[in-house]
Amino acid sequence: MYGWIFRSLPGPRWLRIILSLLLALGCVAVLMLFVFPWVSQFNPLTDSTIGSP
Repeated sequence: MYGWIFRSLPGPRWLRIILSLLLALGCVAVLMLFVFPWVSQFNPLTDSTIGSP
């Protein structure tokens, strides 16, 4: 799959490397900003019981 993405990008090798890094950073940004906060509300492991009576 990653080879197909790399071969599908336009330009010479150095441009494809830069574009693939930008795609990876974009995916990480979307996960960190939108997906992980949404999923964390369903995660029971974040409930703290320290200090509760």
